Amino acid sequence: MLYHILAIGDVVGEPGLRHLEKNLRPVQKLKGISFTVVNGENASGIGLTRDQARRIRDAGADVVTLGNHAFGKLQIRDFLDDTPWILRPANYTGRAPGHGCEIFDLGGMQIRVMNLIGRCGLAWGADNPFTAADRLLKEGEARFTLVDLHAEATSEKLAMGYYLDGRVSALWGTHTHVPTADEQVYPKGTGYITDLGMTGAIESVLGVEPWQSVEGFLGGLPGRYQYPDGPCKMQGAIFTLNSGTGLCTAVERIDIR
Repeated sequence: MLYHILAIGDVVGEPGLRHLEKNLRPVQKLKGISFTVVNGENASGIGLTRDQARRIRDAGADVVTLGNHAFGKLQIRDFLDDTPWILRPANYTGRAPGHGCEIFDLGGMQIRVMNLIGRCGLAWGADNPFTAADRLLKEGEARFTLVDLHAEATSEKLAMGYYLDGRVSALWGTHTHVPTADEQVYPKGTGYITDLGMTGAIESVLGVEPWQSVEGFLGGLPGRYQYPDGPCKMQGAIFTLNSGTGLCTAVERIDIR
């Protein structure tokens, strides 16, 4: 039996949240989606609030993943431990609240979702994501395993894809907000894409008002992120998984505008 798994790139600000709320369920219905993972760490620009997490969940997400801004809103510490469908990177320090890997039910089968963070230019203080993945794959049994690798370096994401090929069903990258055109099924059956892209304003710099970003590169003072009110996009990928093998048969990029 084939299952269609949807992964959605970083939701950025209120425009991204509204676009997700408007479009996620129609896409799920159109594409016959069985399970959805949404990266929500930029829902408030830097971090995620309880209300924003609930909105993403109500919009149709089964799991919400985070990244380097996992604790950008400190209120999240109060409910991470008790909210299994929100994952922060599993290779953060063990002193951090929350969890980075959970097993969920998918029509009577088990599906593991793992959230990792890269260390190249992003989170050098984190544990090694490669050895963290090895450890987590030994914990519990699951037919499918999905990995959100929140990382800066494309090389780190590609290397992880080859490292886990055949051991996980699908691995995708988040964080850079720009979709890559390298969706593929690796030789041993793992579905892969280096970056999903983002959910937010089309006319923007990674979801932020363009001239605010330009000003930053010119040396201006930083300020609260501003988000354009214009048209938005929802980017991600659909992974078709085979329940017999637990592996991937096809990957399709999506870009809903």
